[in-house]
Amino acid sequence: MARILITSAIPYINGIKHLGNLVGSQLPADLFARYMRARGNEVMFICATDEHGTPAELAAAKAGKPVADYCAEMHEVQAEIARGFRLSFDHFGRSSSQRNHQLTQHFAGKLAENGLIREVSEKMIYSIDDGRFLPDRYIEGTCPNCGYDSARGDQCDNCTKQLDPTDLINPHSTISGSTNLEQRETKHLYLMQRALKDKLEAWIDSKTDWPVLTTSIAKKWLNDGDGLQDRGITRDLHWGIPVKKGDQPWPGMEGKVFYVWFDAPIEYIAGTAEWADANGLDDAAWERWWRTDKGAHDVTYYQFMGKDNVPFHTLSFPATILGSGEPWKLVDYLKSFNYLNYDGGQFSTSRGRGVFMDQALSILPSDYWRWWLLSHAPESSDSEFTWDNFQTAVNKDLADVLGNFVSRVTKFARSKLGETVPAGGEFGPQETALIADLGARVRDYETHMSAMDVRKAAAELRAIWVAGNEYLQAAAPWATIKTEPERAEAQIRLSLNLIRIYAILSQPFIPDAAATMMQAMGCDDWTWPEHLSDAIRALPAGHAFSVPENLFRKITDEERVDWQARFAGVRT
Repeated sequence: MARILITSAIPYINGIKHLGNLVGSQLPADLFARYMRARGNEVMFICATDEHGTPAELAAAKAGKPVADYCAEMHEVQAEIARGFRLSFDHFGRSSSQRNHQLTQHFAGKLAENGLIREVSEKMIYSIDDGRFLPDRYIEGTCPNCGYDSARGDQCDNCTKQLDPTDLINPHSTISGSTNLEQRETKHLYLMQRALKDKLEAWIDSKTDWPVLTTSIAKKWLNDGDGLQDRGITRDLHWGIPVKKGDQPWPGMEGKVFYVWFDAPIEYIAGTAEWADANGLDDAAWERWWRTDKGAHDVTYYQFMGKDNVPFHTLSFPATILGSGEPWKLVDYLKSFNYLNYDGGQFSTSRGRGVFMDQALSILPSDYWRWWLLSHAPESSDSEFTWDNFQTAVNKDLADVLGNFVSRVTKFARSKLGETVPAGGEFGPQETALIADLGARVRDYETHMSAMDVRKAAAELRAIWVAGNEYLQAAAPWATIKTEPERAEAQIRLSLNLIRIYAILSQPFIPDAAATMMQAMGCDDWTWPEHLSDAIRALPAGHAFSVPENLFRKITDEERVDWQARFAGVRT
């Protein structure tokens, strides 16, 4: 039994995420966690909400709530949606937890002890009316290059020129609209990533099995232009983890908090500690997952994320861990994803373009979305959600192939042979050939799942479903029963057993349908089908089964047209 640690990028607290966010991290991580559990491994699957930074403060202000209350409410909203999508986290934590406060301050203290933190005095824009320093993105004005009047303090979206806030003409605060701005000097802490460049590069070079997408992004940040840069890890904000050296004050840093991108990945560790706390366990229970001197030496650690998060997880978070000088677990495999686009454009949270996770669950059960998203995961390139494609995949793969097989077998068996597995006949050449074919296909499926080749795994699973349909069509028990009733019984006995096998194999992708199939077979034995010839005989003659409700309904053309119009507009 292997020990598998899985984390998916933690979603930001300010609002409900769209399907592109879901397929870029949490959903494939859940697929892998479910598969690894199904194979008998010990799995720890951790996620959380990312709750610090200016966007959280602004979203709370917009909602008219204290930021702590807003984050607590939105955490529960996101947790409920995660349950709706059957995301099987062992713990869904919060980056604002006391565990994360303590660990973030601990890491900062260790980095300082090791000479990897430097203080930098810099001039930043201060809004007198807002009473705060403004991050670059919260300053807008006219671009000096093209004249665009809504350029941000870091970049003009119109001409793409990189800017400093002081470059803007007539700058104003996007929080209040105030033009009462001035430059003030402030001190911040920087993590000296450049001092760790050689260690980071050697570590990345050792990961020869990582996806090209992951390593190419990491190498670009390491070597392009001026190469890896030191990175600010503090901010002048009210909401966040107060700057401390471990549990001691940090002179000159009073009133400052750690930058959200410093504390957010540390929440993976803190979230595991939160899991231990929630289950009444001691520190040893979570340390065995994260400290190589306390049991984590045999853990394999997998991370899942969209490509925009790769630099932080291949450079900044590893720099924190390596720089601490302590025996923390580093990631072994980082699975990154490209973007899922929406119907000819991009998903847009601000414009409400595309399907958001709560909306998706309001119109169809989670299995429909899980199947489409995973079978079209943006692995080698960006992929695109279209309603035509979604309708086709649901109707053909789920309804016509899997649902049709389960329905035909169970209804025919009940009407012609009763409500228990029939006893007659022996398996012949047709059945032997199917068992051999499925045995080979299951091995291929396992290979793709272990390698996290999500689309290939989905295609192989569909092929396994198709093989059952083709067998049923060729065997034609509805015809055989008229002339060779015992042979028809053997055909149906095999087919009922195949439904149980389909439930086990399909569970990582479509857990609700898998549970329905298994329940219909009157069984709770989820043992992985290592040997098809044994698994195909697991339900003995005389074992009771039932006819399940329709596993999947088809999406109508009218629904497709309605949804396409409904989700093209602005979300309020």
